[in-house]
Amino acid sequence: MDGLHLTADLRGVDPALAPMRDPDALAALCRSAVKASGLTGVAELFHRFSPDDEQSGITGVVLLAESHLAIHTWPELGGVTLDVYVCNYGADNSAKAETLMAALIAAFAPTVVSRQSLNRAAASTPAV
Repeated sequence: MDGLHLTADLRGVDPALAPMRDPDALAALCRSAVKASGLTGVAELFHRFSPDDEQSGITGVVLLAESHLAIHTWPELGGVTLDVYVCNYGADNSAKAETLMAALIAAFAPTVVSRQSLNRAAASTPAV
């Protein structure tokens, strides 16, 4: 169960960008980035935080054959959080995960990016 878990916190994102407030635009961006990275989307769900407020942010997830992409937008704060996790059990998907993360960061053009990376292999190590 070897895997790579990437996260990024984006600040200084233009709140007028369509994917910040439009679930369909965000879903299209994510689908395109997943496909371009070489990963395989198998299901998705995108939801506006306040369904009756077109100015509110969105939370979304793309279930990948390799694991998942989760994304959350806060247009009122100019912020986005990204979470990309890939399993490397059958093949090393690390480069694909990095490509996906880079594409999403570029699409939002933030002024500040805080990235984290975590190797998720510990779960496959027998407890002593």
